[in-house]
Amino acid sequence: MLASASATTHADDAHALIGEAPPSPAGPLAADDLRPIALPPAIPLPRALQTLRFSVRQIEFVFRYRRLLGETFRFRGVVDDEFVVLTSHPDHVKSLFTAKPDDAPSLTGESPLRPIVGPNSVLTAIGPRHMRQRKLLLPPFHGEAVQRYAEMIAAVADREIDSWPVGKPIRLAPSTQAITLDVIMAGIFGVEGLPEKGTPERGLRDAIRWAVGLSVRPEAQLFELLNIRREEPAGPLKRLLDHVDRFVYALIDQRREAGDAAQRADILSLLLEATDEDGTPLTDRELRDELLTLVLAGHETTANSLAWAFERLVRTPAAYDRLRDISRSGDAAFADEDGWIEATIHETMRSRPVIPMIGRRVTRPWELGEYRVPAGTSVAMSILLLHHREDVYPDPFAFRPERFLGVRPGTYTWIPFGGGIRRCLGAALAMAEQRVVLRAIARRTDLVAVDAAPEHARHRNVTMIPQEGARVIVQAKRPSG
Repeated sequence: MLASASATTHADDAHALIGEAPPSPAGPLAADDLRPIALPPAIPLPRALQTLRFSVRQIEFVFRYRRLLGETFRFRGVVDDEFVVLTSHPDHVKSLFTAKPDDAPSLTGESPLRPIVGPNSVLTAIGPRHMRQRKLLLPPFHGEAVQRYAEMIAAVADREIDSWPVGKPIRLAPSTQAITLDVIMAGIFGVEGLPEKGTPERGLRDAIRWAVGLSVRPEAQLFELLNIRREEPAGPLKRLLDHVDRFVYALIDQRREAGDAAQRADILSLLLEATDEDGTPLTDRELRDELLTLVLAGHETTANSLAWAFERLVRTPAAYDRLRDISRSGDAAFADEDGWIEATIHETMRSRPVIPMIGRRVTRPWELGEYRVPAGTSVAMSILLLHHREDVYPDPFAFRPERFLGVRPGTYTWIPFGGGIRRCLGAALAMAEQRVVLRAIARRTDLVAVDAAPEHARHRNVTMIPQEGARVIVQAKRPSG
């Protein structure tokens, strides 16, 4: 889908590679602002056709209409007749990320994930409930808590790499999912390594892997369409979740009976000890929603970002060679060159953001450049389009890690983790996992692409994943240690 380019190695050149978008007024209109509403141009297609194209081929859909209509335009909602405004200007993003929570609440409460993770999780909750849950869950995903995971991440990565055959095609996405799932299971449930067979932890791990595997099948998109706007899952999705929930509730029951949450440091124990302002603990359903959100959101996005990294690297020889050289150097050299691994992660998440779009619903009339939209409008920010602005990232379709050497990603121009009060809780853990796993794979293996052509991106639910799961051939493999 997107072209590749060779990497340069001069950090001084990187500052010239990141530009700046022209200013565009944005933000809530003042009460005395009497200018009339001025809506962005609308996509001239019947709603049913818009729904189909957006749901099945979102990536091509948004690029096409940015080209035809400009950086801000309208399209019809997936189910009802509501217009959604889509923008990709950094100033518009800033206005929404920095808005007061009541002025621009998140659209995640209406997310296609709601039937899966329920209404009670930190992902789907909004307002005070979201802030309480965010405050509760922030410590386990930051600072020393994340640093403690490093050795475990390396061990899990080595175990997975050991299983890869040499000389045969493999799909990296399922392997990286296995790594990140074990990491998040350890953080949430306190079980390091592969859980023992017959335990609820092992049952949940296997059920999640089974469910994620089913989600990439062609018929999965039909199941998604059947559940749009639903509060609770229906049809095949309900049967699938019933299977997963059996193990989630078994784990909750097991921990409640053990009564040792105060002596444990995992996230489930933290949630079991939590109470609301009246001293009421979380119900089993509230715990289920939170745990399932953390397991799914905490492993699959990171796994697909790692898969995308190598899908890009095996088609960008200079960048890949430099990564391998750094990863195979001694510790001192690695410390000196760590910027390249970080830059590779940043460039992967720029060019292939796993979450391509996020949204807010403005509760006041809002200015978006030359346009003004009424209160109640859903405003979607296209991460994919923002990350491919040529005025911010020259030659945006090229994979160039060097553009981030010595350059911090912009708060409103690089947003794979979202931003503001809704910024991803697990961002620090996700970055730590990617550093360790990227280095481990580059140090131990020599990979080549199965097909010289880049893999297309596939839109699945709210994520953008490699069409073929990042297929590669392991040409050579080195022992761990």
